[in-house]
Amino acid sequence: MKTIKSDIIKLYQNERGILILMIFNFLFSLVLFIFSIIQLNPNASVVKVGYGDIGGYRDGSWTDLIAFPLLAILFGILHNFLAVKIFRKRGGGMVKFFLITTTMLIAGSFLVLIRLLGEG
Repeated sequence: MKTIKSDIIKLYQNERGILILMIFNFLFSLVLFIFSIIQLNPNASVVKVGYGDIGGYRDGSWTDLIAFPLLAILFGILHNFLAVKIFRKRGGGMVKFFLITTTMLIAGSFLVLIRLLGEG
């Protein structure tokens, strides 16, 4: 934990853009978490949980949609810790690529969740 704290201090002093990306990544995943928790409907017996090109939308139970809040936690917390570790080993350029890719994955999760909710 001490090395993570010192690495974050080094990020703040030298690479503020990366720290801003980390904060944006956390806030964006927090919004995904809150939105996906609000959209869980335990009273619904059947919801749309996936899409296949051949079969169309797949039905399932509301518990299958718990994957979205779990993804939000994974993207928001674990990926920021991984970004600090990547910064320590590889440098700033690789961390920027990693955080931008994570932000695009969060946006893709939003898109999938909104499409599934629109069909349900």
